[in-house]
Amino acid sequence: MPPEFVLLLAIGVFAIAVLYSSVGHAGASGYIAWMSLLSLAPVVIRPTALALNILVASIATWQFVRAGHFSWRLFWPFVVLAIPAAYVGGYITLSTNAFKVLLGLALLSSAAHFALSSSKQPAASSKPPLWAALAAGAAIGLLSGLTGTGGGIFLTPLLLFLGWAAPKQAAAVSAPFVLLNSVSGILGNLSATRSLPPFLVALFVAAGVGGLVGSRLGSTRLSASAIKSFLAGVLVIAGGKLLFT
Repeated sequence: MPPEFVLLLAIGVFAIAVLYSSVGHAGASGYIAWMSLLSLAPVVIRPTALALNILVASIATWQFVRAGHFSWRLFWPFVVLAIPAAYVGGYITLSTNAFKVLLGLALLSSAAHFALSSSKQPAASSKPPLWAALAAGAAIGLLSGLTGTGGGIFLTPLLLFLGWAAPKQAAAVSAPFVLLNSVSGILGNLSATRSLPPFLVALFVAAGVGGLVGSRLGSTRLSASAIKSFLAGVLVIAGGKLLFT
């Protein structure tokens, strides 16, 4: 791959990491959108997004746990079945068309989440039933492995819209959920492909610096609503490209 293309890819990853981490997300759907717009192959997109997710989600997990927002009682029922399901999803190799459709729908789902999350979310009103948390975790874990998204774009709105967590608690649970699912998903992917993209180190540096910068900006109350609107627009474009081209 030409160095100029890797540089362009890294610049996009840096910008996405800044934007996503400023609103408490790891950024997988953004990385996927950027790589899709640059027409990278699915075999490259999925492991790259999962690897970058691991780095940025680690930063977010550390911050939220340190801030005291993490709840083990809320977290474990979602993750216990998600981890093996993410491994299975990462191992499965979809056809190019099936991957594009599934990924396009995931990006549009993420866009809807960002578009709707600018409104004030209600406080947590109840804890999820154990069976519901286990089933949701397994389904989200499988989707995260299949698409390379980590699952946060599905778990966070689920927790908020059903009143199972307040916004900060939802973010604190979603970050380690994304981290563990991404680790499991990439292990499954490596078991099947036994390879990683050679330019991953450059993207790791870009995502790491971007995650630190974005977290800092987010902590100083950068306008989250404007960022979410911008991200929603990018995801709609990328999702539409996957579904209709």
